[in-house]
Amino acid sequence: MLMRTDPFRELDRLAQQLIGPGTWSKPSAMPMDAYRENDEYVVAFDLPGVTADAIDVDVERNMLTVKAERRPVAKADDVQMDLSERPLGVFSRQLVLADTLDTEHIQADYDAGVLTLRIPIAERAKPRKIAIGVGSGRQEISG
Repeated sequence: MLMRTDPFRELDRLAQQLIGPGTWSKPSAMPMDAYRENDEYVVAFDLPGVTADAIDVDVERNMLTVKAERRPVAKADDVQMDLSERPLGVFSRQLVLADTLDTEHIQADYDAGVLTLRIPIAERAKPRKIAIGVGSGRQEISG
């Protein structure tokens, strides 16, 4: 079999093997994207190969914690592993959420190995018009 080698990938793989898989007391990091979409803050975590029941999402005050565990796939006794690059173990990420986000109404969806959290922006943080009194009348200024 012909295999293309990348020395940096091999170095990363070796380092991961030496460090070992993440544990509940020392989890590995998970990649994520975060962006604002209209009136929501969206955070997407890559968790391929993780079942939905192995994901735990908690919010305490303004601290969002996501933990997931990728377990080894059960193999028959006569299977010989030639290459294993997919990391196993526990993955975790903590984010401090701004006070302007509504943590009471977070929505979580898990599809195709991506956990997507949608956090609404609180009403108090949205732009609004302030009426300014001028003399005896009022004039509205938008901004």
